[in-house]
Amino acid sequence: MAAGFVTLVIDGARSIANALLRFTTIGDVLAAVMHEHYRALGPMIEHNLHPLLWDPTLLSFMQAPAALVALGLGFILLWLGRAPEPQIGIVTRR
Repeated sequence: MAAGFVTLVIDGARSIANALLRFTTIGDVLAAVMHEHYRALGPMIEHNLHPLLWDPTLLSFMQAPAALVALGLGFILLWLGRAPEPQIGIVTRR
């Protein structure tokens, strides 16, 4: 959640400064983190897994806004990690 919020603030500040709506994509984040390995990622996936996995599937995912993906992943993880609701009304003792 924090990474999504920070990315959203950075994208908002960049958009205000440039007077143009611009989002940081997942591809931009991976290119900044993986450096040279990012360029080898496409041929590696096409060769080892399947060519259709890279071109229509993962390339489309790489264009998604990083803030929305990080916020969505954070919400899902928070939802999965929540405490169970108490079972009110069920008698457990006899």
